[in-house]
Amino acid sequence: MSRSEAEDARLTKLALAARSGDRGALEGFIRGTQRDVWRFIAHLAGVHLADDLAQETYLRTLKSIRRFSGRSSARTWLLSIARRVVVDQVRYERSRPRTDAGADWAAAADRGAGERAGFEGIVELNMLLEELDGERREALLLTQVLGLSYQETAEVCGCPIGTVRSRVARAREQLLEKTAQQSEGTG
Repeated sequence: MSRSEAEDARLTKLALAARSGDRGALEGFIRGTQRDVWRFIAHLAGVHLADDLAQETYLRTLKSIRRFSGRSSARTWLLSIARRVVVDQVRYERSRPRTDAGADWAAAADRGAGERAGFEGIVELNMLLEELDGERREALLLTQVLGLSYQETAEVCGCPIGTVRSRVARAREQLLEKTAQQSEGTG
């Protein structure tokens, strides 16, 4: 059993114990998943929304933990909740009238602060990831950043495993093309 599988088994055990009312297990489950949930949401919805949406994810998780049956890993189950929270946020934002059609000043300020702090590479990578189609970005992040298997990613995304493989492959191709274009432009 790999370290990742062992960790997933531990988290699933904690979630099942939390389902039965064990507060310590619930606390351990939340602590054990906070970083992955926040990173996943930050990549999908943006850093400026990550804290709020992670909190909403855990609120929904608390409401539905009693229904968790352990058929999939608890991490997969939790990330599917996080994905739904992000989708709901996107739908909400699309339904609201926009007051400014220009660039989001907060996001621009965050990117500028990152560059000033010496994180040019991270900023460039985030900009490349933002250019990916949402489904491709999601599949790439789940498999390459969070380390989920293709099967787990398929469960989180609610699509066949072949679709996940295709999305990851196309995302990689697109990132390589963009990186090559940038290298040619600066070289």
